[in-house]
Amino acid sequence: MTTLRLVLGDQLSPQLSSLSDLAAGDVVLMAEVMDECTYVPHHAQKIVLVLSAMRHFAEELRAQGVIVDYRRLDDPQNAHSLRGEVLRAVAEYQTARVVVTEPGEWRLAQEMRSWPGLLGIDVEIRGDDRFLCTIGQFRDWAAGRKSLRMEFFYREMRRGHGVLMEPDGEPAGGRWNFDAENRKRMPADVFPPAPPRFPPDAITREVIALVEARFPDNMGKAGDFAWPVTKDQAERAFEDFLDHRLGSFGDWQDAMQVGSPFLFHALISTSLNLGLLDPRELCARAEAAYLQGVAPLNAVEGFIRQILGWREFIRGIYWLKMPQYRHLNALGATRPLPAFYWSGQTKMRCMREAITGTIAHAYAHHIQRLMITGNFALLAGLDPGAVDEWYLAVYADAYEWVEMPNTRGMALFADGGIVGSKPYAASGAYINKMSDYCGGCFYDVKDATGPSACPFNVLYWDFIARHAECFAGNARMAMPLMGLRKMPPAKLAALRARANVFLDSMDLGEFV
Repeated sequence: MTTLRLVLGDQLSPQLSSLSDLAAGDVVLMAEVMDECTYVPHHAQKIVLVLSAMRHFAEELRAQGVIVDYRRLDDPQNAHSLRGEVLRAVAEYQTARVVVTEPGEWRLAQEMRSWPGLLGIDVEIRGDDRFLCTIGQFRDWAAGRKSLRMEFFYREMRRGHGVLMEPDGEPAGGRWNFDAENRKRMPADVFPPAPPRFPPDAITREVIALVEARFPDNMGKAGDFAWPVTKDQAERAFEDFLDHRLGSFGDWQDAMQVGSPFLFHALISTSLNLGLLDPRELCARAEAAYLQGVAPLNAVEGFIRQILGWREFIRGIYWLKMPQYRHLNALGATRPLPAFYWSGQTKMRCMREAITGTIAHAYAHHIQRLMITGNFALLAGLDPGAVDEWYLAVYADAYEWVEMPNTRGMALFADGGIVGSKPYAASGAYINKMSDYCGGCFYDVKDATGPSACPFNVLYWDFIARHAECFAGNARMAMPLMGLRKMPPAKLAALRARANVFLDSMDLGEFV
């Protein structure tokens, strides 16, 4: 009787808990299935990324002598669902039990809990120890707290893992957070080095052809794919970041620049979320760069905070609050997603830059996601479910556990303050401060109410006015609410009228 060990597409780690006691004769099952390729209309490069990385990982296991049963999407016998492929494999191998590492998404976890009854055999679902905080540990940390703030969680993670800590228990540099130093606008005479890209090999080219044939209408061009698909490639990409971009990452991690989608960012989230990179190793190597004097503390702390703090916090929130979390809509937003989110065809230069970059690379950095596309969705009152689906569909690093709390919580405030203490709402002034997007835009960032008024300006004040009562008890919203109260009624009326003209035009599908 065979033990069947199922490895999912985002579990491409040799140290995976379901493989920890792999024995002779065990079969590793990996399956490409249409259900996982189509539950949202994934970017073509996202599908290429996952399928190519899966095929490469299967070959690595086989090279180590592991028996791998790999089910391809174009196999005529493909069951099209993960459950169907597991059923087929159990029957073929007369399996005694199935072993799997817990999935990252709620829908799969719920499905797997039904498998013992369906299969009539034992299904062992093991914890995913590739993260630095278990789901149980996060629940213990969250228990009894009135609010769940990443900053305090992050400090506990730093202490618990001994990262960037002094021998006396104080944080390196005497501060936990150097975020204030990491908000500089990119100077015109600073030119970020191009990150490494990885030309497709024979396996990836085969996957590209498959995706072009099966998903011709999905966003993006599969043939432009150049993301890492193996651990070796992912390691080389991270090494390049350490050598060439980490030192400047801190200063300009929040900056945006026309024609520069990558800037000084690490570009490792695709590899990290697939399991090709280990978060512990990433934090240790970044810390070593600081200790060796290779990179400044503000850059290293900012990078580590994203992994040890934010990534772990977001995962904890997801599993703590699901499944109710996916239905939260604290601000009652219902407007449909505009077509330009899929095409990038808009007069707003900032939105055009963020979306066309996403179409080209299945990537945008965190400020483009939060303060451009997310900020617009917040101000315009776009339906959180539609925005959730868009973010999950268009980014190569997106999985529901990391996407949903970032979108529904951080960007849209649809969770009412579970993730963030205030809405991350901003007018055009913020975008002008942090980017060069406003120069040459059809709209005028300094125009408040005229026909060329920046949509972010008028939508911002319309948003504050719409939700003034809701925000009245939020101390962090005191300043914009005071600005609203002091604004002459005629000016506020003109701002809101211009906002309504813009939104009506957008709803009619006009080019805005």
